[in-house]
Amino acid sequence: MAYFPEPLIAPRFLREGGGVVSSNERDLLKLIWRNPGLSRSEVTAHTDLTQQSVYRIIDQLEERGIVSFGSPKPGAGRGQPSPTLRLDGRYAYSCGISVNTDVIGICLMDISGNVLAESSIALRERTMAQALDLVREQLIEHQRANNLSEEAFFGIGFAIAGFHVSGTRFNAPLPLHEWSLIELGPLLSEFFNKPVWVHNGAKTGAIAESMFGVGRYMKHFAYLSFNYGFGGGLITNGELLHNGIGNAGEFSGIYDAEENKRRPALQYLIEKLNRNGVDVPSISYMRKHFDRKWPGVTEWVDEVTPAYNRLINAIWAIYDPQSIIFGGQVPYALAQMLIDRTEIYDRPRYGVPRPRPKLVISEIASDASAMGAAVTPFKSAYY
Repeated sequence: MAYFPEPLIAPRFLREGGGVVSSNERDLLKLIWRNPGLSRSEVTAHTDLTQQSVYRIIDQLEERGIVSFGSPKPGAGRGQPSPTLRLDGRYAYSCGISVNTDVIGICLMDISGNVLAESSIALRERTMAQALDLVREQLIEHQRANNLSEEAFFGIGFAIAGFHVSGTRFNAPLPLHEWSLIELGPLLSEFFNKPVWVHNGAKTGAIAESMFGVGRYMKHFAYLSFNYGFGGGLITNGELLHNGIGNAGEFSGIYDAEENKRRPALQYLIEKLNRNGVDVPSISYMRKHFDRKWPGVTEWVDEVTPAYNRLINAIWAIYDPQSIIFGGQVPYALAQMLIDRTEIYDRPRYGVPRPRPKLVISEIASDASAMGAAVTPFKSAYY
């Protein structure tokens, strides 16, 4: 039987008539999210709804505790100052869990997008059951430390490295073989006793970037996720592009078996560093301690540059984004080395080149995948 998290949402979050929010309520909540400081009187200009309908819907959202009123904002005309609107973080919070090959990231976030707590646990030499027990322990500790009630706990966003197969099954890299090709949704929902939204980790990283990073001022971009493997996501008009099976942005798919070994996947850099006598036990360690002068770094960048450049030009030609974001677990200095090697295969006509996307290093310093996983339940249900 197919798994869906929505039937597991606690009754206190449901509106009269069923569902979490109506389509009009969702549109207004998305508008409030994207326009912090928007006043109630300004909302009508952004929608097809009448002012009377807007005020009625906002009042209902305020009564439920989802929206709160802030300091009044002077109107453009002679009208009375209108209260500003914001999502009320006290209404609900979620937990984001991101499983990478070496570490599990945990992020607690309220519905307004405030990060309440972040932590991680090492995954190496731990079974799936052991890792989940530790995640639950940390989740409980974060709830206790932040005085978070169980009643306000909306749900869990879960992200895992690997491509989507069907349902909530993912084909993860070898270090995560125990997590692969099983229905994660029902398993995790039963374990945590909460609805769980399951996604690919690179895609949740792209979601985080769209909501908290570059996406605040760019609505069309490609997100490169440098992890043990190499993938990504595509954001169009501020929304994640899923397409067919849900694997849009699986960039490694353009390489054949031989080229695959020369794609910019960080597992190969770690192997090269270890062969050159640099002890790098994990990708997390490398991200924290990276030194571009380590023996093997320049050699690896030289090796992956042709495959990297072909990918950049393929994204540019096929998707035409405003920007290409370098994210995942890539160290900042390493991302800059790749950007410096970028070659654009442009052929100007009449001396005029085709506009190029900006190459931008992610603005999210913490675990973007866990952040994106944390906001996913709210993005799915509310905005």
